[in-house]
Amino acid sequence: MFSVPTNDGEEFSLSEHVTNDGRPIFLNLWASWCFPCREEMPAIDAAAERYGAVRFVGVAVQDEEAPARAFAEEIAVGYPIGIDATGEINRDYDPLGLPASYIISADGIILERIYGQVDEAGIDAKLGQWFGG
Repeated sequence: MFSVPTNDGEEFSLSEHVTNDGRPIFLNLWASWCFPCREEMPAIDAAAERYGAVRFVGVAVQDEEAPARAFAEEIAVGYPIGIDATGEINRDYDPLGLPASYIISADGIILERIYGQVDEAGIDAKLGQWFGG
């Protein structure tokens, strides 16, 4: 279970989320240099607005902190964005490439790994598959 400071000045802790929140999670791993990552973020942001019953979190991995922060400010999504400064999240989730997204159950279990760019219809289908709707 990971913990990462986010762009909203908070800290997202997966263990605290599992203990206190009760919502499943859509975790998106991205990097500022990854063009498909940049393209998919508006779709993830739109899904985050529609799915209040799911917690959306983005984490920059395999990236330098300054460009990741600059990109996070530029894209200005509504869900929390963190930066994996230590490389721990990248090691733990071991994406096959970027972007990579993970659907995580309310109790912290990875239900599905999604490698490659997602769009709104794809996110809707995956969340519907796991959580109905």
